[in-house]
Amino acid sequence: QVQLIESGGGSVQAGDSLRLSCAASGRSFALNAMAWFRQAPGKALAFVAAVNWNGSTTYLADPVKGRFAISRDNAKNTVDLLMNRLRPEDTAVYRCAADREMLYSGTLTSPAIYDYFGQGTQVTVSS
Repeated sequence: QVQLIESGGGSVQAGDSLRLSCAASGRSFALNAMAWFRQAPGKALAFVAAVNWNGSTTYLADPVKGRFAISRDNAKNTVDLLMNRLRPEDTAVYRCAADREMLYSGTLTSPAIYDYFGQGTQVTVSS
């Protein structure tokens, strides 16, 4: 059974940093794209960041460019999201996602690409 477990969320002040981590189990995702999405109260799921199977290509949503970075460790089957200079509008539940298709070479920003999602970790940023 595949599981994606997120950790690292919390309540912080604007300008602070957090590192989220997602640990995958049940299978290896070393050849699969992985991503982070977020959902704020009353809003739809939104793309945040994605990384291709070997880490050579990353995507960041415009609101987080220059502040967030995504990285992966295929040996550990994990993907991290480093979030710097957090803003109140970053408040959301952050969910990790993984694609079932190996070596996918298309754009990685749509949630429709991903077959597995974690339950999420809450990030709250106060001003």
